[in-house]
Amino acid sequence: MDYQKLAAAIVKNVGGEENIQMVNHCMTRLRFNLKDVSKADKAALEDLNGVLGVVYAGEQYMVILGQHLIPTYEAIVKNYSVTAGATVDENLDDLSQKKEPLTWKNWGSKFIGFISASVTPLIPGLIAGGMLKVVLLLIVTFIDSAYSKTPSYMLLSAIADAPFYFMPIIVAYGAANKLGGTPVYAMVATATLLHGNYTSLVTEGAKNVMLFGVHVSLLSYGSTLLPALLIAVVAYYAEQYLNKIVPGIFRSVLVGMGTIFIAGTLGYLILGPLGNMLGQVIAAVFMFLNSTVGPLAVGLLAAALPWMVMAGMHTALAPFMTQLLSNPGYDAILRPAFILHNMSEGGANLGVAARTKNAQFRSECISLAVGCIVAGVTEPAIYGVNLKYRKPMYGVMAGGFVGGMVASILGAKAYVMGYSNLLALPIFQQTVLAMVIGIVVAIVTSAIVTYVLGIDEQPAEKVTEPVQTTYPDDAIVAVSDGELCDLSQVNDETFASGVLGDGVALRLDNDFICAPANGTLATMFPTGHAFGIVTATGVELLVHIGIDTVNLKGAGFDVLVQQGETVRAGQPIVRVDRSAIQKQGYDLTTMLIVTNANGQTIQLQRQGRVKVGTRLDEETN
Repeated sequence: MDYQKLAAAIVKNVGGEENIQMVNHCMTRLRFNLKDVSKADKAALEDLNGVLGVVYAGEQYMVILGQHLIPTYEAIVKNYSVTAGATVDENLDDLSQKKEPLTWKNWGSKFIGFISASVTPLIPGLIAGGMLKVVLLLIVTFIDSAYSKTPSYMLLSAIADAPFYFMPIIVAYGAANKLGGTPVYAMVATATLLHGNYTSLVTEGAKNVMLFGVHVSLLSYGSTLLPALLIAVVAYYAEQYLNKIVPGIFRSVLVGMGTIFIAGTLGYLILGPLGNMLGQVIAAVFMFLNSTVGPLAVGLLAAALPWMVMAGMHTALAPFMTQLLSNPGYDAILRPAFILHNMSEGGANLGVAARTKNAQFRSECISLAVGCIVAGVTEPAIYGVNLKYRKPMYGVMAGGFVGGMVASILGAKAYVMGYSNLLALPIFQQTVLAMVIGIVVAIVTSAIVTYVLGIDEQPAEKVTEPVQTTYPDDAIVAVSDGELCDLSQVNDETFASGVLGDGVALRLDNDFICAPANGTLATMFPTGHAFGIVTATGVELLVHIGIDTVNLKGAGFDVLVQQGETVRAGQPIVRVDRSAIQKQGYDLTTMLIVTNANGQTIQLQRQGRVKVGTRLDEETN
């Protein structure tokens, strides 16, 4: 298969490179967000060698490739200038392609999604700059205090400050990308607030500066967030409007010029001052919380963060950290809570390590704890231990709450943006001792609470009955409890049409999805919604949990086995939070597909109620 040729043909027939907003993939399909779906040629795509089918659903144009997926996806990303991602951004909005109308019920999630997507490109830069500031601070404090007067220090300090000073431009890029506009227009319009002509007027304290007869407020916009967000929104709608009214022959010249003129002018006159005012309001709210219920606010936030991290909501707080560092000049709530949450995750793992009787598991827990505390990496601890065994989550919440209360009472404040680990302690400057005490309290509290509550040494994935049964290598068994149904009844054209292969569907009555046969877990999708097994006899099986559940981005799926491991028929592979997923409207019908029979004749039972491990192959009929 010539994947370069296949990639080129697919790009051509979805309307060309310029028609692609984003390309992602799941287990079997390329998923395109297209600017104009009518430009895609479905018939031509289906005629391509290697394409199993084409489906348009959920505002995504999906090209089904099966085993050819990954090489084709990599060829597209390598050879074309397209935005790529590992998961679907289901909140991407465009006037010509709205996914979901804005309502009173969803405006909160839409707003959080917009803020999170806007600041995501910014976060690595802020952390990088903040940590360089920490290094320079350590040099000046402990090695050479005179170094701060040298040109070398000034140049290095400029590198460290650059992500903060030019933060509005980076935010404008993220916001425009999220909205679906042309990022450079929003970036240019925002950059006007940082241009030397404007900043010189601010520095000089010029009076009565007018633009088109309207007074211009001279404010400093370096390290600000909200003005950039507002300008990006205006630039997006200005571009959309101009594209509608400007004749096609003049668009390449007039649309860009008009967009930056409108957004840049309004940035000076309205959007910049409005964003600055809103920023002051936010700062005032946090200062009020800090002066009144500061310890309680820090403690509650640290206790809630493990759940916010799993939901992806924690990124929405990042812009407020920067806002606080700009005004009033320190962060006494958010960064302390983030660090103490990480410490508590590590402490809970230490508590599990002290309680478990399994030496290998103890070693793993200690390693994960070090990752949380020293490196600030919590996801392996959350999903691998704390959430998996459930009770340690109480320890995490307790440690975060108590540690947050103590640190806040002692006056811990972050003065520089940094990462949430021990290496970032210098960002607390003169309040570092308060933060150290808070960290110790958080780790000890979470470890003790976890140790006292204990863990189930036989977690659910090890006590399921089928795991204790031995099956022959040619057996194919039910992956869960439930009712079997024919693939043709599945509410998904790809599976119902059988283009991926023959198989059977199951309506779940159990939270555990198990291995359908003895073999190797050849593929485990990162979101946990699908996995592939190559059996001991060479048969290739695909288990796909639910319809369009890739959009959940892993929420509600707890992966219990690592890719590449040898598994037994009936062994739990994924634990599913059925209640939470079904509340979001997803169909959890699970498909078991024979993608490659390896020359064997396989007939599966297609109706009736089954238990995990019930033989589905011909022998049971």
